[in-house]
Amino acid sequence: MKLHKTLLVLALVFISALGLNAQDKQNPWAIEIGTNAVDFYPVGGDSGTMPGSINGEPVHGSFINEYFNAGDHYNMMPSVSRVGVGRHLISGLSLNVGGAINKIDKLGDADVVGWNNDSSTKFYSLDARLNFSFQDAFGHDSWFDPYVGIGAGRTWVKYGYALGYNTLNANVGFKFWVMKDLLAIDLASTYKSGMDDQYSQDYFQHHLGLVFQFGAKDTDGDGVSDSRDECPSVPGLKEFNGCPDTDGDGIEDAKDNCPEVAGITEFNGCPDTDGDGTEDAKDACPTQAGPAEFGGCPDSDGDGVADPKDGCPEVAGVKELGGCPDRDGDGVADKDDACPDDVGTVVKGGCPEMTMEIVTDLNESASALLFLRGKSDLSTDAKATLDQIASVMKEYATTYLEISGHTCNIDTADFNQELSESRAKVVRNYLIEAQGISPGRLSAKGYGESKPVADNAIEAGRVKNRRVEISIEE
Repeated sequence: MKLHKTLLVLALVFISALGLNAQDKQNPWAIEIGTNAVDFYPVGGDSGTMPGSINGEPVHGSFINEYFNAGDHYNMMPSVSRVGVGRHLISGLSLNVGGAINKIDKLGDADVVGWNNDSSTKFYSLDARLNFSFQDAFGHDSWFDPYVGIGAGRTWVKYGYALGYNTLNANVGFKFWVMKDLLAIDLASTYKSGMDDQYSQDYFQHHLGLVFQFGAKDTDGDGVSDSRDECPSVPGLKEFNGCPDTDGDGIEDAKDNCPEVAGITEFNGCPDTDGDGTEDAKDACPTQAGPAEFGGCPDSDGDGVADPKDGCPEVAGVKELGGCPDRDGDGVADKDDACPDDVGTVVKGGCPEMTMEIVTDLNESASALLFLRGKSDLSTDAKATLDQIASVMKEYATTYLEISGHTCNIDTADFNQELSESRAKVVRNYLIEAQGISPGRLSAKGYGESKPVADNAIEAGRVKNRRVEISIEE
């Protein structure tokens, strides 16, 4: 018995120490209301001072034997018969105090009727216990909350007069959270060992109840109680008084201009992805490092035009042409210049434009393109003239020529029309096939005898009218 008393004193000291240690903590409280059952049977044959049998019926069986035999062994009251209060101490650990009443009708397999002339015996208990929860093993938000505990208490059994004795207790229980942190169903079983030499009795006491949690709360579950939490409805960090740092950049959301994206202190939590000293929100090229003068964009070719605005970002050019080069300096960018090495005009796509003198010379040369009557064959002189015209066309690459064929008035109009078209096609084909002029730069058309340049009444005039003319298409 001295050992029992020593253990009781140590348990009470431990409970008191934990309670005092928790006085300045902001922890939740809970109350429990429910019912209880008392069972003297499955505690072992040599248990307490009660007789082993009554009227030939065993009071005790072997340990845990018929543990669930509620119909034969459980003493229960069909009403609220137990209340308790609990307080959370430290992670997973809580202190709970509870009291219960009951009516003892069964002592194991024996009925109380006829023993001490009583039909039933009143029962009272008061206990304190330390419970340790394993809920974190299933996740803080789990509805399943198993726990174990140890404690001490006092039991009174009234057989005409009250007999009281101290107990050391051990319990196992399960809470099932119906509303997280607010309401739970509690089911537990406690083994109580009596510590009085003259009168004491071991027994199991089971209870089922509803637990209502109240008091200071940590609504967002971040480890900072609501009374100290500057952001009580949003999980946060202790170093920020319970306020969040969503992007984990070390700057709390309330002071972070970009709370959803990790950034740097220099820009109040906003990022500078390319590290060029311009924050992404103001950086026209957030993934490419560039100087601030270009809005954070690079100038790869170093021509003073930022890459997004540079038509030729890999080749240095001039600002006036969008960063593209103009090696012949004619004001037409090389990429658009049909003659990038020859000074030309914008109108001609960067190619040289014929002067009036050259046009006059072409017309004079073309006047030598004469044909025999009824023929469309080129003479040697005509070919030489066409070679000269081709050299000019090669020099002026954007020049387009119209070749027109003509005849005198001898023969029928239909014949002369076909003959004029044939003469124009012969000249066009020669320039294409013999001189390599692009077909797209040449057009051919016959006018028959409709456009004479001399008097068809005389032979000299008719000779001049059997001709091909070349003119420049604008």
